[in-house]
Amino acid sequence: MTLFVLSLLLVAVVFGLSLWLRRRGGRRNRAMAQLLDSADALEDRLRAARSEIEAIAGDEENPVREAMQEMLRQRLWLQLHGREASLEQLDTVRASIDAARGNIETQLLQIERARASLH
Repeated sequence: MTLFVLSLLLVAVVFGLSLWLRRRGGRRNRAMAQLLDSADALEDRLRAARSEIEAIAGDEENPVREAMQEMLRQRLWLQLHGREASLEQLDTVRASIDAARGNIETQLLQIERARASLH
């Protein structure tokens, strides 16, 4: 009887551990997917806005080039370290990509306002 109870307990512990590992892997996969989605959204936005922003900003201060470089740095980091990165590190990288996209959106809004005030 004791051996049966210990066997059931062992099966329950193994089952619980496997569920925990799957959930953890699921959160990691979601974090990775969100990070890649953010990078793709930034790249799409940059490509769409490149000529408009570069025409206004000129060569001295080019937020598109800076954002593209940041995105490429983050993708390289992800390629080199993504598999062993913690969830917190993945969230930090995604946040920096989202911040770069926010910066581009701010630049575009300023351009739009400047154009509206000229008309």
